[in-house]
Amino acid sequence: MNILVTGGTGFIGSHTVVSLLKSGHQVVILDNLCNSSINILPRLKTITGQEIPFYQGDIRDREILRRIFAENRIDSVIHFAGLKAVGESVAEPIKYYDNNVSGSLVLAEEMARAGVFSIVFSSSATVYGDPGKVPYTEDMPPGDTTSPYGASKSMVERILTDIQKADPRWSMILLRYFNPIGAHESGLIGEQPNGIPNNLLPYICQVAAGKLPQLAVFGDDYPTPDGTGMRDYIHVMDLAEGHVAAMKAKGGVAGVHLFNLGSGRAYSVLEIIRAFEAASGLTIPYEVKPRRAGDLGVLLCRPFLYKGANRLANPA
Repeated sequence: MNILVTGGTGFIGSHTVVSLLKSGHQVVILDNLCNSSINILPRLKTITGQEIPFYQGDIRDREILRRIFAENRIDSVIHFAGLKAVGESVAEPIKYYDNNVSGSLVLAEEMARAGVFSIVFSSSATVYGDPGKVPYTEDMPPGDTTSPYGASKSMVERILTDIQKADPRWSMILLRYFNPIGAHESGLIGEQPNGIPNNLLPYICQVAAGKLPQLAVFGDDYPTPDGTGMRDYIHVMDLAEGHVAAMKAKGGVAGVHLFNLGSGRAYSVLEIIRAFEAASGLTIPYEVKPRRAGDLGVLLCRPFLYKGANRLANPA
């Protein structure tokens, strides 16, 4: 298949591009580079041995979308492009709704205009809100989300579902991620955010490398064994292969297809810090700070439908 990957130079997008090419698909990337770097492209070429067509631009830009669909035969879209920091979304909700919701609407409209009716959407476990129980399963309804980021993902899920109901030609795959972590085995690509990281592992790595003085641990008063937040971490390459598996199973199949992507185990912030210290021999200084707005105590899934490899539980 010929696949347009929006946000394809980002953390999850770049790893998924590798998995797609490895599986024999052809890829075109669209990214505005707001949280990634053009330097990812030569690294992707080194890993895959392929030159990947790249367009720099925004998914809200109809002109560049029309150009991509005119210049390339696209069979399906994997849609990663969007903003993703929970705390930032609480402070800047308009920015998140504009990028994540408006951008997805423009993309869906231009896909239909080009006759492309297959999309895989990068959603999030945050759409469940705080249901008051774990683990989360695919048959649980979306809840009252705790942040504009989560709300934006839930809105796009609803929009895509409504579009499919109105036009049964559409194949919508909704992938609800838990917490991606790790990097490609080559070490050439990984999570390299612009600025101070929002996610735990790159934050720890920057402290370990001396780029930041200490780690901020947001909250130690959650109802968890050590008081810090617990997350279901899934290796980013497992997540990437989950996209390929979902497309193989349901890509092009009319309907709305929903999958949780997680490992089924949760670890606390302090457990991750201690594991990093044990593996590296380094000490990671940290300071406990107040909870971040929109954060939950525990995120954990029961991945009934996607039972792929788990590099975290079974490292090579």
